[in-house]
Amino acid sequence: MIQHTLEKAENILVITHIDPDGDAVGSLTAVGLAMKQIGQKATLVCDDNVPERFRYLPMADKARRGVNDSVHYDLLIAVDCGDEFRMGRAFAELSGPKPFIINIDHHITNTKFGDINLVDSKATSTTEILYRLFGELDIDISEEIALCLLTGLITDTLGFRTTGVTANTLRTGADLVEAGADLGFVTMQALNLRAMSTMEIWRTGMNKMRLDDGLLWASITNQERKAVNFRSNSSVGLVNLLADVEEASMGAVLMEMNDSTVKVGLRCRPPYDVAEVASALGGGGHPLAAGCTLVGTLEEAEAILVRACHEAIARQSRPIASMEADV
Repeated sequence: MIQHTLEKAENILVITHIDPDGDAVGSLTAVGLAMKQIGQKATLVCDDNVPERFRYLPMADKARRGVNDSVHYDLLIAVDCGDEFRMGRAFAELSGPKPFIINIDHHITNTKFGDINLVDSKATSTTEILYRLFGELDIDISEEIALCLLTGLITDTLGFRTTGVTANTLRTGADLVEAGADLGFVTMQALNLRAMSTMEIWRTGMNKMRLDDGLLWASITNQERKAVNFRSNSSVGLVNLLADVEEASMGAVLMEMNDSTVKVGLRCRPPYDVAEVASALGGGGHPLAAGCTLVGTLEEAEAILVRACHEAIARQSRPIASMEADV
């Protein structure tokens, strides 16, 4: 079905989510390279600029921040987007009838918004799904495509260290390395390198973090973001640090934006589930990593989130005896 859809398409639009991470950019560029390999025209779009540390990826410089209004797209491939809203203005402002949509994603909260939905919540990244798809479509895993796919895999698994990594995930990584992707280089670029502004915002957040009833969180004002020239919509890893604190069941970072909204990042460890919290607040993601956007002041958003997290922690907590019985 997907192969037939690709073959008959004349102008393909590939979109990934706002504030892209390594899986988003890796998926976007991998699909772009694959379309080029089979002789199809594809426009790569993301509302936000590709982060500097992912600009090593082939075709990253081809990613546009908006669609070409003079082109009628008859096929849209959405990668790593849990719902239509994650595609941002690029999708919302498409003129004329919306194109046929292939939705390729791994988020458990995916709304299945596509005409074709290739959604596998057991996959650790969207690039892991793409690797399987490319094999089914007889697309050659070139060194360039392997580099893109491995970037997504490394980013979303934190270097094969997250819950959900399977033997198949490791085999996929090995295959991509065998195809020419440099594991050490990708790990350095995707996980280790950070801008100075990131370290500054981490310091701000850690100086303000609070722990209460299993929730460790930090709220960062728009003024504090601007003071260190921090432009990302996410905490770029700060929320992971908070969730890794032994006394915390969940970690959260709230960031006040320019448009009277607050971006929220959530992380946790089993048996807790932050996707449940994020979904209830209009967002989505994975059980152990999710997020949402709240409208209102930072103080209002903090009150809503803290209450929701405390309720979820109380509901999801299991007695030690019960956990031991499951072993």
